[in-house]
Amino acid sequence: MGPGNRPLDLDWLEDFLALADSGNFSRAAKVRAIAQPAFSRHIKSLEEWVGVDLFDRSAQPVVLTEAGKRFHPAIDDLLQRLEVSRLKARAAHEQAAASLRFAATHVLSLSFFPSWLSGIEAQLRLGPIQIMSDNLVACEELMLQGRIQFLLSHGHTSVASRLDDVQYTFARVSDDMLLPVTAPGPSGVPQHWIDESAPAPVPVLAYGQDSGLGRIMRSLMPKALDEAPFSTVFTAHHAVLLKTMALEGRGIAWLPQSLIKAELASGQLLSAGSPKWHIPVDIRLYRQRTDLSAPAEALWRVIQK
Repeated sequence: MGPGNRPLDLDWLEDFLALADSGNFSRAAKVRAIAQPAFSRHIKSLEEWVGVDLFDRSAQPVVLTEAGKRFHPAIDDLLQRLEVSRLKARAAHEQAAASLRFAATHVLSLSFFPSWLSGIEAQLRLGPIQIMSDNLVACEELMLQGRIQFLLSHGHTSVASRLDDVQYTFARVSDDMLLPVTAPGPSGVPQHWIDESAPAPVPVLAYGQDSGLGRIMRSLMPKALDEAPFSTVFTAHHAVLLKTMALEGRGIAWLPQSLIKAELASGQLLSAGSPKWHIPVDIRLYRQRTDLSAPAEALWRVIQK
């Protein structure tokens, strides 16, 4: 806005440069492909917006006033920068349209996504990829806001998701297992073991409220973790942190098998309960049912095969 809050039309600035270059209203109007009366009104409107005369019309050819000379380089620079910014904005839009945008829970972004993506790339040439890693609640919010195309998370057929809606669908891309594990004791046997008849409760390293794995465990074991033989001693959203605490011998953690393969193989972590305490889970890729970008739809076709 200028004096009196009058709006500024960017076309007036282009007209100003054309007249400053040609020094003739008729020629400048022709260059700008508008009628001369309309062109003259534009110049007059710009001068009213600035508040001073920018051209000396008594001279032939028309020349810039001192105010116009001060105004000219700033406007030339402004329009060039606007054009550069416009091109950058379009390029960013085109790159975003070509990008694949994922959200993944912390544990899957570390333990599953890299190798899974490599398998996809062996079948399909992918462009730029963006991934945001967070807890499940935050990832679901990104999907609900339309900021991502795909969400990678654990799931279970008996546990509801915020994306269990007609607007969304998912493909099961792999399976996993939540295993109760603990560090070995001095003699090499598990430090802790789930024994419902044991007099002392078993220390549990639990998931927080925003964790997807915690949601599954709370749904499938609604009372067990709050009763004997369990006692929650530590709570966190991140499975990787619970894994570190389990390795330190702080208690039992239900960890995805995909996260602890190496530790199970080396004996750094041991099973802390019978198979009745194992929880099978899916690894799911969610998407909107509406059409996505061409690269995203190509990825989905590969997944569905």
